[in-house]
Amino acid sequence: MSSFAFLSDNRFLKVDAAPGTRPYAVAGIGWDGSTTNRPGARFGPRAIRQASHMLCDGVHPLFDVTPDGLLADAGDLPLPNTSLQAMREAMTPLVDALIRQQHMAWLGGDHSITLPLLRSYRRWLGRPLAVIHFDAHCDTWEDHFGEPSGHGTWVYEAMQEGLVVDACFMQLGIRSAGVREAREYVRERGGLIFDARSLRGLESPAQLAPVLTAMRERLAAHGHPPVYLTLDIDALDPAFAPGTGTPEPGGLTTNQVFTVLEELAGLPFVGMDCVEVAPPYDHAELSSYAAARFVWTYLCGCIARGAHAGA
Repeated sequence: MSSFAFLSDNRFLKVDAAPGTRPYAVAGIGWDGSTTNRPGARFGPRAIRQASHMLCDGVHPLFDVTPDGLLADAGDLPLPNTSLQAMREAMTPLVDALIRQQHMAWLGGDHSITLPLLRSYRRWLGRPLAVIHFDAHCDTWEDHFGEPSGHGTWVYEAMQEGLVVDACFMQLGIRSAGVREAREYVRERGGLIFDARSLRGLESPAQLAPVLTAMRERLAAHGHPPVYLTLDIDALDPAFAPGTGTPEPGGLTTNQVFTVLEELAGLPFVGMDCVEVAPPYDHAELSSYAAARFVWTYLCGCIARGAHAGA
C-alpha cells in the first residue's frame, strides 16, 4: 500500500496539482491524533475538497474573482499518524518548502497542526505574526491532559515561543468551559478576545464594525505585522457545523464568519488553516460546505488584494 487510505485523492475546486507553478495552493494535513474528544478530523481534507466542487467556476460574488488558474492543490502531506512529535518533525521540511513557493491554505486535521505551521512561518518571515483565531476554545492550556502538547495547547506554546505578536493575537467565538487563567490568557498577554456572548446578534458589516475597527487599529498600532488566519470549524454553533470533535453550543453563525473574512480581506495575510472538520459527525455535509466556502472566500479575498507568496 502506497499511502494511508484516508488521504485525499481529489482536488480543491478540481484544480490541477501544478506544484510550485501557481501563486496559491492548498494542502491537506490529515492528522487527528491530538483530539481530546471525538476523532475524525483526518478525513477533513477529503471532505472539504469534495464540498468545494459545489463552487463550480469559483467566481466569488463579492470579490468577483476566481482562484481558477491561480490555485494549485499540493495534495495531502505524507506524514506519520501515530506520534505527534514525529508528525510535526515530518511536516516541517514540507511546509518550509511550500510556503516559500506559494501562498498556502492548509486543510486540517486537528488544531495541533497550527503550532508547527506558525513555527515555519516565523522562521521564513523572520518576525512574529499577528493571528486571527476563530474557535470555541481558547487553546491556551499548559498541557494536554498530562501530555506536553496537543490541540488545546498551541496558543500557549506559540506565545511562549515568541511565534506571535501577543498584542495582535485576536480570538473570536470563544465560549467553552475553562478556568479563568486559560480563558483570559490571551487578554492578559495583551491580545484581544471577542467571545461568543459578546458577538451575539452581530452579523452584518455595520453591526460588526466596532469589532472590525478594533482589530484593524490593533494591527496598525503594531506596524501591520503579517497576519495568519486559523479557523477552527467549532467556532460555529453546532447548528451550522455539527461535524467536529468538540462541539460547543452557543457559537457563531456562518454569516458572522463570512462578514469578518470579507471585511478584513485587505489585511496582510500570509496564510491560513481550516481545522477540526470531522465528517463522521457531520449532517448533510454542513460543516464541510462551510469550511470549503471559508477557504474559498479567504483565497478570493487575497487574490482581489493581490497577496501572493512573500507578499
